[in-house]
Amino acid sequence: MSNAIQPVVSLRNVSKRFTYTPDQPRSVLETLIHTFNRRLGRAPHQDLWAVKDLSFDVLPGQSLGLIGRNGSGKSTVLKLIARILRPTQGQVMVRGRVSALLELGAGFHPDLTGRENIFLNASVLGLQAADVRRHYDEIVEFSELGEFINMPVKHYSSGMYMRLGFSVAVHVNPNILIIDEILAVGDQAFRMKCVDRIHALKNQGVTIILISHEIETVRRLCSDLIWLEHGEVRAAGATESVASEYTHFSDERIGAQMAHQDDAQAFRRWGTREVEITAVRILNAAGNEQTIFRTGDAITLEMSYEAHRPVPEPEFGLAIFRQDGVHLNGPNSRLAGLETGVVSGRGVVRYRIDSLPLLPALYQVTMAIYSSRSPEAYDHHDRAYSFRVIGGGNTEIDGLLELPAVWEWQPLGAAAAEPTLSAADA
Repeated sequence: MSNAIQPVVSLRNVSKRFTYTPDQPRSVLETLIHTFNRRLGRAPHQDLWAVKDLSFDVLPGQSLGLIGRNGSGKSTVLKLIARILRPTQGQVMVRGRVSALLELGAGFHPDLTGRENIFLNASVLGLQAADVRRHYDEIVEFSELGEFINMPVKHYSSGMYMRLGFSVAVHVNPNILIIDEILAVGDQAFRMKCVDRIHALKNQGVTIILISHEIETVRRLCSDLIWLEHGEVRAAGATESVASEYTHFSDERIGAQMAHQDDAQAFRRWGTREVEITAVRILNAAGNEQTIFRTGDAITLEMSYEAHRPVPEPEFGLAIFRQDGVHLNGPNSRLAGLETGVVSGRGVVRYRIDSLPLLPALYQVTMAIYSSRSPEAYDHHDRAYSFRVIGGGNTEIDGLLELPAVWEWQPLGAAAAEPTLSAADA
């Protein structure tokens, strides 16, 4: 194999074991057992294999993403590549200067200023003082820290730590840039600035290895993915193929978790029960119950009721909240002009959304029946039901919802062409 195509990172049959002792004893019996074992010289310990028999290569200029659930070994792999950890078994080979962003504040001294930490951190990454001085103004400008650069970093917020760490990492001319979920911290504008810089480094031939729990981030930045599960490779290959497989797995797991939730134990309910909500179902386009949707899917919220006496024009309503408490809407049958007359006995009311505009998040739903003549509640189920919107239904990833809009572009000038319209958000 020629030098031109040799991998810059190579792992061969790599395993990493951590040894730890269980939690401190909490009961009298546990204390006695713990004391007895310690006296016999048999302090209890357990082994955790964070990575097991892992092998893969990263070629020059490749952008590789590591995905998987928490505890799957992703961060351990990055620390092995960055030489922070040594493998218990196997071999890790790295060619080139590695710049690693693994944890907020890693490599910084809390009592030193941002300026002093720039020189300290850059020297650890292999730069001479003269090189640091040459790049110093660029680092500070990119970080946007301004006068805070002369403040001890122990007073920095997590976002300020990220700004400084990322700015140093991308200005030390790395051959290999390693990023562990750090882009999840800080404001959106600076995160997008970081993504743009990563793209620029990719175009310059820098090898990128990163972890992100946001699947759309790795889709944008990575050409290849490795999906780790319990320290082993579950899937590896081109980004779209592995991302689709992982998304499907995650959707099934989330769906199973939501299916086992006991709705009755989690919500507040009040009202006279003269008209009673007897069942609520969340349906897909085929009319089947479902809790996982994508942006653009059809969704129906169905309320079954029973009126224990004739009630004139009851008001059927609902409200949808994002998991952080943002109130999205609060429609009701009266405002919609739905005339029911006097209701008695059993019936069903449905609220149908032909194209769900919501972006990925967990959503909670309130279902209620009120009197149309007074503020009296017949039956109110407060945030009693939930559904989740996952990625993949559209190309948007930021914000709350997708708007039904189009982009318009018209070049101006003597040779301008006719206006060109392109559908957006499809």
